[in-house]
Amino acid sequence: MWQLAIISFVLCLVPSYQQFPRLCATREVLRTKECCPSWGGDGSPCGATSGRGSCEGVEVPDRPHGPQYPFSGLDDREKWPLVFFNRTCQCAGNFMGFNCADCKFGYFGVDCNERRESVRRNILHLSRAEKTRFVSYLNLVKQTVSRDYVVVTGTYQEMENGSNPMFADVSVYDVFVWMHYYVSRNALLGGPGNVWTDVDFAHWAPGFLPWHRVYLLHWEHEIRKLTGDMSFTIPYWDWRDAQGCDVCTDELMGDRSPHDPSLLSPGSVFSSWTVLCSRAEDYNNRGVLCNAEEEGPLRRNPGNHNRNVVERIPTSAEVEFALSLTDYDTGAMDRSANMSFRNTLEGFGDSQTGIGNSPRRGLHAALHVFMNGSMSSVQGSANDPIFFLHHAFVDSIYEQWLRRYRPSPSDFPDSDAPIGHNGDAHMVPFLPLHRHRDFFISSKDLGYEYSYLLDYNQRLAESMGPFLEVLQDVWPWLLVAGVCGGILAVSIAAAVLTAKRRYGGPSWLSVRKWRNVFALPERELLIRGSEETKHHNYQTAI
Repeated sequence: MWQLAIISFVLCLVPSYQQFPRLCATREVLRTKECCPSWGGDGSPCGATSGRGSCEGVEVPDRPHGPQYPFSGLDDREKWPLVFFNRTCQCAGNFMGFNCADCKFGYFGVDCNERRESVRRNILHLSRAEKTRFVSYLNLVKQTVSRDYVVVTGTYQEMENGSNPMFADVSVYDVFVWMHYYVSRNALLGGPGNVWTDVDFAHWAPGFLPWHRVYLLHWEHEIRKLTGDMSFTIPYWDWRDAQGCDVCTDELMGDRSPHDPSLLSPGSVFSSWTVLCSRAEDYNNRGVLCNAEEEGPLRRNPGNHNRNVVERIPTSAEVEFALSLTDYDTGAMDRSANMSFRNTLEGFGDSQTGIGNSPRRGLHAALHVFMNGSMSSVQGSANDPIFFLHHAFVDSIYEQWLRRYRPSPSDFPDSDAPIGHNGDAHMVPFLPLHRHRDFFISSKDLGYEYSYLLDYNQRLAESMGPFLEVLQDVWPWLLVAGVCGGILAVSIAAAVLTAKRRYGGPSWLSVRKWRNVFALPERELLIRGSEETKHHNYQTAI
């Protein structure tokens, strides 16, 4: 344990990169609206001296959005990120990051010129050591305060237009919890209870799949940077046809507590986790943002959910039905969209008919409801680490659709989608900036693959991992057992031969006698008539 404590302390000194940048959360920066921090390599803003990037004005397209959100200028997320910053780093080549210090997804090395494809694997196919490492990494990012990023706890108006910054320190993991809350929160219209609920900058519209793809890539990226393990990838949970939560074990994501079925087992590290930004109704009633304070333990009660909303875990047939839908999105491009791949996969289109506004939740949404705890709240769902396993698999279904129909990025809706979801809209609340249509492309173009989408031989090798690990653990014992068995057999044979020579072959050793004992009497020919054999066929007795 003391070794782990030392490692954790050292890793706390490693910078991490997510948003809001701490260097941009000052009164001076908020007043100037210029978020262009220096790159440590040369000390220039955005690494301009080294050609990594430059500080540029943010261009936000003025394309019309849908009628679901009828306001303008009331929410800080509108035309992201202009309320906070109108100048940011624009990185060149393969560089990325709020100060161009990082590499684009799929690139590695000091100069970001090493192209590498990572493979996301089925969590149930990981070796015991890999499972332990994954859980340890999760706990590490949960316990490590982000050195480079803070989260906003007040609106820009409450900050007096930047004169009174309102930010909080959270862990690297909780930065992502906050991001998922912030992007999906209700719009505050002023005063207690005065909110607009029909708005979400990452759900219920075309940007759902690209947004979560970027979200997972950044989360994966942060764990690599914090741990130094550049081979780390997010495992996925293939929940198709599962009878229950088969990742809910203490070896993986935590079993059920024997004392309270809504809590996690004391044998899981996740039983000590606390949640934040999970009380949407309370924030709405008070007309405030989440203040990023701890709000109690992580909760989960899989299977004890409302069966009128979700009957069971989704099936392979339902996934295949979604993949059969050729249109990425349709109609108003919201929860009412009919025969829309996006809406059906998200879970608001019926998973058997494709009709929108379904009273039952399917596919992606069904898993959230099934977990019946922290996962079941949209805004607080990322508090449960199962969220990332689940969304990795959802992303893999999105990837299957992209490979099957090969759409162009230009096919992504460029106008009239719900606010924040048009193709060229910047994703809230990412810094560096990302546009939806730029992630309407294959995962291979972003440097990663899914193991179950590999060819047959590669899939077989990947799935055999745990069995080979078990064999590696037991082969010495099998070898010892084989040697002992061989010695015993030789000893018995030697004893028999010795006894035969010494006592002249007693009757119980006669080969002829034993042959006669075991010989079967000859009866009739082996080929029998149909009348004799009809009751020996593999048939039912009906």
